[in-house]
Amino acid sequence: MVTAESSVKEAAVQTVSEGRVLKVGPLKPSLTATLTEKYDALDLPVGDDRTRFLAEHGESVTAVVTSGRTGVDAALMTELPNLCAIVHFGVGYDTTDVALAEELGIGVSNTPDVLTDCVADTAVGLLIDTLRGFSAADRFVRDGRWPAEGNFPLTRQVSGTRVGIVGLGRIGSAIATRLTGFGCTISYHNRREVPGSPFAYVGSAAALAAGVDVLIVAAAGGKGTEKLVDREVLEALGPDGYLINVARGSVVDEDALVELLTERKLAGAGLDVFAREPHVPEALLALDTVVLLPHVASGTTETRAAMEALTLQNLDEYLAQGTLTTPVLEPRSR
Repeated sequence: MVTAESSVKEAAVQTVSEGRVLKVGPLKPSLTATLTEKYDALDLPVGDDRTRFLAEHGESVTAVVTSGRTGVDAALMTELPNLCAIVHFGVGYDTTDVALAEELGIGVSNTPDVLTDCVADTAVGLLIDTLRGFSAADRFVRDGRWPAEGNFPLTRQVSGTRVGIVGLGRIGSAIATRLTGFGCTISYHNRREVPGSPFAYVGSAAALAAGVDVLIVAAAGGKGTEKLVDREVLEALGPDGYLINVARGSVVDEDALVELLTERKLAGAGLDVFAREPHVPEALLALDTVVLLPHVASGTTETRAAMEALTLQNLDEYLAQGTLTTPVLEPRSR
């Protein structure tokens, strides 16, 4: 028996099968190769060729594969009138206009869970490196300063510190679990309290920062969390406090952070993400109190392979059934 619902789904699948897949922005080389060879995916050009390309191919595109760093903004979405699914390689999707996607019935997926452990490991590694100054100590040895200047300055103990986590989701919870092994006292701030959490909830980011030694940012990016860690929060953390960010650069007021670090009004920072990647504020480059990473929190062979597999699983399910494996938004018939 053919129902109205099954008819809509069949129509959606038929539309999908007749459409094209579009790659938007840089992707993992093996993923790019698979998309080209298996899916005959198109590449969105940059520069002057983009307008001509979209005029020629825009109507044929039904699915986009992109990354959290690139995404699909409102302008591109409107130039792809038959777009039905945006598949992200990565857990973040704040570069995609999700509100417009929802309005247009466009599905959105990401790759949650598979990168939780590596990002949590990176947060803990950054915390240890920042407080103990290991990267700075390595440079001290390599520059030949040990024989000339004597012992490296004393640093801050990690075990037993008070740690506040902004965003106690999958990644934040994994960070908290790891740090309990160091005897750290954990508290957190979320938009709402996590039922059953063993950790202390604090009602604002500023209040959380005022009561901890280290503030770890693990909140999702996007307009709702833009500059959530603002000047008030950073000043509450104070001259003996440290900031660790493995979330998105947009969650922190970067200008205020740079100012407070250069003026020694913060003890230090460990940063894997920045507001205008890949550009890092020049003032931070000379600070031994800051550890800088090039957005590599999920950058292990195992995790990136799992992310790639889940990205393709989302794409395959969409092309076959019109649904997504790990949806942020499910596609609707357009």
